[in-house]
Amino acid sequence: MLGRIRSSPSPVEPMGAARIGGLFLLLFVAACASTPPVTPVPPGPPVGPPVGPSVPPPPSWGEISLSALPGWAEEDHLAAFQAYAAGCRPARGATADATCARAQALAARRPSPSDARTFLETHFVASEARTDDGRAGLLTAYFAPEYEARRVPDAEFDAPVLSRPANPGQLGDRAAIEAGSAQSSALAWMRAEDLFFLQIQGSGTLTFPDGARLRAAYAADNGARFVGIARPMAERGLLPQNGTSGEAIRAWLAAHRGPEARAIMALNPRYIFFGVAPDDGKEATGAAGVPLPARRSIAVDPSRWTYGDAVWIEADGGNLAGARASYRGLVMALDTGSAIRGPVRADLYIGRGDAAGHEAGAVRHPLRMWRLVPRG
Repeated sequence: MLGRIRSSPSPVEPMGAARIGGLFLLLFVAACASTPPVTPVPPGPPVGPPVGPSVPPPPSWGEISLSALPGWAEEDHLAAFQAYAAGCRPARGATADATCARAQALAARRPSPSDARTFLETHFVASEARTDDGRAGLLTAYFAPEYEARRVPDAEFDAPVLSRPANPGQLGDRAAIEAGSAQSSALAWMRAEDLFFLQIQGSGTLTFPDGARLRAAYAADNGARFVGIARPMAERGLLPQNGTSGEAIRAWLAAHRGPEARAIMALNPRYIFFGVAPDDGKEATGAAGVPLPARRSIAVDPSRWTYGDAVWIEADGGNLAGARASYRGLVMALDTGSAIRGPVRADLYIGRGDAAGHEAGAVRHPLRMWRLVPRG
């Protein structure tokens, strides 16, 4: 872990390929929950043209110094600098390349927090990204899950982690595959609700009673469209409108394990097949090909952002039960997902394990984003 976004109760396998719908838990939870009130962004210039990995960034509007960013003085500048130096290599352009090289040279000399702050303030200005309608964007979050598994099925661990079949796109929906339409082998056995979440996440670590650990990674899908189950659960009165966090959904599925839970999970026809390999204990790698530092990396829309961009985020006022009040700090654009779309939309990588999963499931915050633009 190279640093962390500050969060407080007061005033803030490649994953990109594996993330089903690109949302992990948040497509499952946040995209299907009731829409929270959003705080309008103060009027400003319109969003520029799309920015992709091979497209030059648009002209900057309203550039400000980093010291003018909300919360900059309270940032952990050394952790922010370390995250930048570790993740800046995918950025493109002569100025971006030169700035990245200088940062990596400084990182090798073990800079002080003061050195780190000076470097960032000297080499960058900030330009705010804006939505087309001037309203706040959306921050969600994702994590690398760890789940208990078994090598043989039993009454509790009865859902197979299936390997890639020869014809994954011709097998029908989730219900058909669970009924036996897939001619593939079981790599492990999980609780049904855990497998469902693993398929939402696209990858994760399986832990066995003998201490063995396997990394399960996306291998194929059945081609069906992803359908979130949070909204229909709320509409049917199974969960309250503001209580569709990942933990709440998982708890309901576990409490109703069997035909009732399977009927709800079948509302999402998309089914994922996996491959497994020994777990190396390292953080997951994002679409940019760079390991994702927990709390310092985000998934973005690659038509609007460039991998390796440094980004300042400010997100306050989550509306899901158990949500933290705010997230604020410097993060790196290192991943993507098919439902992460728009100029002010980000999915924050929280880390590995249950605690990260519990937090990620409650992140649905109005968002502001600034691109940190290297000085020429």
